[in-house]
Amino acid sequence: MDTAGMISAVRDILASRSLDGWEITAASSRLLSIEVKEQKVDTFKCSAPLGVSVRVLKNGGMGFSFSTSMAPEDLARMVDNALVGAESQTPDADHGFPDPSVAYPDVPGLFDDGLAAVAEEAKIAVALDLERLTLAADPRVRKVRKATYGDSMVETMVVNSRGVSGRYRGTSVSASVTAVAEENGQSQMGWDFDFSSRFGGISVERIVAGAVAKATGLLGAATVPTMRCPAVLDTYVATEILEVLAPAFLAENVQKGKSLLAGKRGEMIVAPLLTIRDDGTLPGGMGTAPFDAEGVPKRNTVLVESGRLAGYLYDTLRARKEGVASTGNAIRSGIKSPPHMGVSNLFIENGTEAPEALLAGIARGVLLTEVMGMHTANTISGDFSVGAAGFLVEDGRVVRPVKGIAIAGNILELFRGVEAVGNDLRFYGTVGAPSLRIAALDVSGV
Repeated sequence: MDTAGMISAVRDILASRSLDGWEITAASSRLLSIEVKEQKVDTFKCSAPLGVSVRVLKNGGMGFSFSTSMAPEDLARMVDNALVGAESQTPDADHGFPDPSVAYPDVPGLFDDGLAAVAEEAKIAVALDLERLTLAADPRVRKVRKATYGDSMVETMVVNSRGVSGRYRGTSVSASVTAVAEENGQSQMGWDFDFSSRFGGISVERIVAGAVAKATGLLGAATVPTMRCPAVLDTYVATEILEVLAPAFLAENVQKGKSLLAGKRGEMIVAPLLTIRDDGTLPGGMGTAPFDAEGVPKRNTVLVESGRLAGYLYDTLRARKEGVASTGNAIRSGIKSPPHMGVSNLFIENGTEAPEALLAGIARGVLLTEVMGMHTANTISGDFSVGAAGFLVEDGRVVRPVKGIAIAGNILELFRGVEAVGNDLRFYGTVGAPSLRIAALDVSGV
């Protein structure tokens, strides 16, 4: 049964129930995951899950349920379970479903028609090439911990009782490798990846170069004295820090007083060099789609403009509580979960500086390429203290690798200290950033 068939079957059941509104979401997919080891396929997983979920509105209560079985009795049970949930929930006058949009944004390149025709041998070859080329790239790379390839084809359809009807197909291709380099009794790991909506959009060579450079670059690393110094954050570290700030932009957290950005709309919150946006229509983005989990059109939303907080992200419920429009930021973790708030493609806009130019003028500082435990940062206060690694910088040049250090501070204060922005924006999943130079950062060493 395709998504349209699933929707139709559930609509027939809903028609016989007394409800104030409903929403049906159906999804079918094909997922492939390959892992190789010692030039042999170690793992090959292929699945084609499908499912349908329903949300129902009854007397101000919103109920949810799902089914991966399309048997009529199971679909009827799903609807009845959702109705029980709605009747058991504390009523909220702001519960409801969005009205239909005039049109959904055109999102080119979302689906690769040729992916299904690519032979499995060609996909396995990507993972095999990753392992082989990584081992051959540098004699210090002694082994590959993991070389993987994965792809997916997904069709999603959302329909509600107010007239919303949206359907789209998307493809995703990804590959990654983890290299282990050894020298003088020391071992370091380096990981890199690439993703695209097309099979031909990923670069094995780029992944290999990145992983090998990270693994070998930190060989011989040692700590540094504790200091407060200028710091350059590479794209990975800058993205990790932005990811901690991401929940602060969600209207749900703002309205519940769980955001460090609550009440700051219109204020300068970071350096004027920074503009941050969430763009659900970004070509090639992992979070790109024509509409969100509720069927609301995705948008390109400016959150911070030249350092000033311009607004927040909304789904239908949180938008109604403020009398504003949804920004199309309802997401799902899968068909088995109801919509919740999240980012689409959140990123700091590119600057004008080449990454290497960010080191110029630093008499003594650090280039950070790795942080450990950033998830432990306090997302409400913005305070953090985490382990880090990278390179010592003296007189504008990288001197030697550094490990065993820690950095501490506050996320907003760190972003206020940005004095240069690179032109090398890179996404790691649905969050991305260019390299950043920070005027001063507390670095703990020996």
